[in-house]
Amino acid sequence: MTRASIPAERFAERLERARSVAARAGLDALLVGVGADLRYLAGYAALPLERLTLLVVPTAPGSPVTLVAPRLEAAPARACPAAATGAVGLATWEETEDPMLLVASVLGAAAGRPASALGAVAVSDSLRAAFVLGLQRVLPGARFSLASAVLRELRMRKDEDEIALLREAAHAADRVVAQIAAGRLVGRTEADVAHEVRDRLVAEGHDQSEFWIVASGPNSASPHHEPGERVIRAGEPVVIDIGGTLGGYGSDITRTIWIDGGDPALRPHPDFARLYGVLRDAQAAATAAVRPGIPAEAVDAVARDAITAAGFGPNFIHRTGHGIGLEGHEDPYLVAGNAEPLAVANAFSIEPGIYLEGRFGARIEDIVVCGESGPVILNEMTRELQVVPG
Repeated sequence: MTRASIPAERFAERLERARSVAARAGLDALLVGVGADLRYLAGYAALPLERLTLLVVPTAPGSPVTLVAPRLEAAPARACPAAATGAVGLATWEETEDPMLLVASVLGAAAGRPASALGAVAVSDSLRAAFVLGLQRVLPGARFSLASAVLRELRMRKDEDEIALLREAAHAADRVVAQIAAGRLVGRTEADVAHEVRDRLVAEGHDQSEFWIVASGPNSASPHHEPGERVIRAGEPVVIDIGGTLGGYGSDITRTIWIDGGDPALRPHPDFARLYGVLRDAQAAATAAVRPGIPAEAVDAVARDAITAAGFGPNFIHRTGHGIGLEGHEDPYLVAGNAEPLAVANAFSIEPGIYLEGRFGARIEDIVVCGESGPVILNEMTRELQVVPG
């Protein structure tokens, strides 16, 4: 099967949209360092070095976009889609040079005036503090702000190719959870199962695995449990929360299973069965509430109200969801206080959880895209409680 991908020509379109939005915001330039913003605008997964790599996007109409990179990284920089298609030029610096002066020179040439006279620039949120201070040194007259104010709206609205990659990643993660649930669990440590998760994610098409929560028994009440040496036993739940990237885009799925070891006497505890039923219905209701225009916090409220009405309100201790794309956690966030309306092609998790400290917990998570008429659920694995022999 052919993997979905982002066409190389798409990056020129993204750059022009970003330039237009930045110009309307009164910026002279966007300065984008290594990270998701650089991948989004140029398709370049640059190494996060102590050497400066910076995409310089002046807002003056027709001005060239330049990728500033250390000379030893010239080959991969030149091969990235935006550079290979001519949408971005490359300027390299030597080990003994000050790359900030090169950035200032590029900006000054684009603006037609000294870089020291520039009034406003935005830098990517993850740019190293050392680089920001260096830029402030060569741009003493500029007001600095975060590029997310410009790029977040563009990145939040996924195009068809991005959604195809998210769907492909979701389906691969579905398969891995199903394989883990169908395999041997009893007698193994959480860490051992987590290692299997990492291998299976890559085997199912991921570029890399990024997280692998395997939380058994009382550990299932810890949302971000680190898999350890606890041995999994029959008669307890296991929360499996896993994900990675495929074509640069993330997967993130959580399912909670119960292991009975094939013994009817070790079927789910009645308290757990009730908890799980409440959680399943709350997750389904929050998903069904997704539509264009609904405030992000309203989706959170749907899940939270259902869980609270059942008496578990204090045991739902995190937000209902987070955006996903080139980053595992990005805008929009489904949380109280975020009144921003959802829009068509926003992609995010819906993952309420209930946690009874010292006993057990459960979480159900899907990746959902806001469609024109409602939710488009990318994960296909059942949300019913699976009772497995383990």
